[in-house]
Amino acid sequence: MENTFFCARENGKLHRPRTILTGFGFMASSIAWAIYDPYITKILERLLNASETVTQWSIKLNEMFPVLAKFAETQGQDVNTVGGGITLVPLFIGIIMTFDNIFGVIFQPTFGKLSDRCHSKLGKRRPFIVFGAPVSAFLFAVIPWIALSGSLPMTMLFIILFVFSMSLWRAPVVALMPALTPPALRSEGNAIINLMGGVGSAIGMFAGTIVGAIYTLITGVKLTTENENLAFPYVFLTGAIVMVIGMLVILFFVKEPSSKLEAVAAQNQAMDAAARAKAEKEAKKAEKAARKAQKLSKSERTSLIFMLAGLFFLFCGTNAITTFFALFAAEVLGKTTAEATIMTTLFAVCSAVAAIPAGYMGKKLGRKKTILIGLALFMAVFGVYVVTRSMALIWVALVFGGFANMLITVNTLPLVLEIGGNDKVGTFTGYYYTATFSAQIASPIVYGIVRMLSGTYMSLFVYSPIMFALSLLCILVVRHGEAVTDEVIKAAKEAGED
Repeated sequence: MENTFFCARENGKLHRPRTILTGFGFMASSIAWAIYDPYITKILERLLNASETVTQWSIKLNEMFPVLAKFAETQGQDVNTVGGGITLVPLFIGIIMTFDNIFGVIFQPTFGKLSDRCHSKLGKRRPFIVFGAPVSAFLFAVIPWIALSGSLPMTMLFIILFVFSMSLWRAPVVALMPALTPPALRSEGNAIINLMGGVGSAIGMFAGTIVGAIYTLITGVKLTTENENLAFPYVFLTGAIVMVIGMLVILFFVKEPSSKLEAVAAQNQAMDAAARAKAEKEAKKAEKAARKAQKLSKSERTSLIFMLAGLFFLFCGTNAITTFFALFAAEVLGKTTAEATIMTTLFAVCSAVAAIPAGYMGKKLGRKKTILIGLALFMAVFGVYVVTRSMALIWVALVFGGFANMLITVNTLPLVLEIGGNDKVGTFTGYYYTATFSAQIASPIVYGIVRMLSGTYMSLFVYSPIMFALSLLCILVVRHGEAVTDEVIKAAKEAGED
């Protein structure tokens, strides 16, 4: 009998090489976002500062509410810009950086459900990846060339088209591994998937440094904070190429099993039309009855709600860091975008190194405990940096923060999917991304306001630990979502439970 789980061996162990191949899809997605966050914020900062409309709106705001400029000045902000007051640029950057998350909330649950119901020769998830990734890669490569023209409206158009195309295939690409892996192995499998994502992120973060060095070598032009945008198109092109490579690996080397309905159709090929229609009708009735029987209990719903709330606050904290770190590095540390991405590369490398241990901890200690350990570690290292403001400790915070990030990331999605069950992988992946993308819609705007009023990006390292603390409180309430292993099933049977 054919093994229905592509990422599992016949002996019940995880098939690591196949799981690595499956992770190429997530790697393709990760490299795009690793480049998108730091580079798009710098592109937007340049275009928005040059926008006469934004300048006029800032002047009007200062005229209507002079108390805002006075408050910002008391926080140490330079208010001698934009007509003698505060600037709306950080707020507008925050708003624009929510677009990808808005599209995610609107479209990802829909495409997650569509992938659950998709029946094709490529399987359920791969059609979305094979179509979406090349389109996203093309749009991604075009964005910086449009930005160099100085057109804010056209740049915004291509950013919107890009984030829409990404929303078409992100839920299916994330659902691919869980759909091909037994529930008990998903934390371990998710560790490898996140390791591949870490590789993609590292490539994206190093791309700026490598491309910048090559650009300087070829042109003789040294890149600074003033002219670094000249190399941006080649950084984005690097990301686009890796996205296409990841898609090709998924297309040619990853195999999805035939769906149940396809199996029924294959068995009934010899039947006449009436008999086949009757069999399909009965199969759909059985499927509907099975879905009804899989409704969550009250306790499971409570766990799901608090888990999604915990994810919301968690991603409020992490999104603020990923979105604004390049601007923090420029303002507080005096770093270029390429230098800032080197710093975040350390974070990504530590995350990648921690991926396998995080999966092991989730399996041995439990997913919830491992997530709580990660949150506590996040709050501790960020809190120490805020108190000391030591340049050396920012590196320590990035190292331990990367480790903490993977303890959380590896175990949150499997926990949510375990609550939903095997037949709702795409649907609950959509729920997962509804929570996380809702956070990533709210957080850039909320933190944009915090930054505007606080006058410094140092506030980033106060805002994020507060969000992590709220996440921890929510996850403490969760009572479901641990892996159901063979030992647990055996113990339940011995106790006379179903």
